[in-house]
Order: sequence, then C-alpha cells, then structure tokens
Amino acid sequence: MTVAAILSGKGRGVTTAAIDTTIREAVHILAERRIGALVVVDASRRIIGIVSERDIVRALDRFGTEALDGQVASIMTARVVTCSDTDTINHVMERMTEGRFRHLPVVEEGRLAGIVSIGDVVKARIQQVEREAEEMRAYIAMA
Repeated sequence: MTVAAILSGKGRGVTTAAIDTTIREAVHILAERRIGALVVVDASRRIIGIVSERDIVRALDRFGTEALDGQVASIMTARVVTCSDTDTINHVMERMTEGRFRHLPVVEEGRLAGIVSIGDVVKARIQQVEREAEEMRAYIAMA
C-alpha cells in the first residue's frame, strides 16, 4: 500500500500557513481544525517549513506567552522531511519513527500535494494486516 492510497481515502487537503502567521494564529488554527501541524508554504505552495504543537509548546516553555506574538517562522522546522505518493506505508512509517515526527507532507513536482499523519499510516497498516489475515483465512478454508 502507498501514500496515494491513504490520500485517496482522506483527501489531499492540507491546512497551511504563511511565513508571517503569528504563533497565536497558528494555535487558533490548530485548535479549530483539530490538527497537530501546519505546513508553512509560499505563494506557489512550495514548502518553507512545518510547525507542530510540539514546536509551540517548546516556544511557550522557552519564551512564555510573549512567544504567541512571534511568527511561525521563528519556531518552525525549516528542513522538512517529505514523501511522495508512491512511497510505501512501511517506508513512511519507518521515516516517521526514526525522525520522531508525526506529520509528513507529500510533495509532487516540488509542491505540497497532501499530508499524512502517523495516525493515517497506522490506520492504513492495520487495515492492510486485517485484509491479509482475512485472505489467509479464506485460503486455508479452501484448502
């Protein structure tokens, strides 16, 4: 199973932010949308960075509530690990586990084309394992 299969089920919509979005605005968007990360993009949807709940918590710990008036550019991860829709679920899960991050933007031709979370990947993997188990039971029953 590939990232494309996940995106075909959940859609390719991604909540994004501009580089000058304040951290306060980012907090509001994350809470309102019930999501864990915002992809920071330029006008042509090229990824500039990613800001997660974890980044915001660290900023609050370091700078207090004054951090909320800063821009996401000051706390975002600028070296964003990405994937393509042809990557397998196992490969993506491995990258996320090794990198210790929970959101992986999907890029096509240098532009943002979707995002997968660790929850999306785990759900897809469980479905894959259940399907394989059912196929095995059917095979054994026919033998």
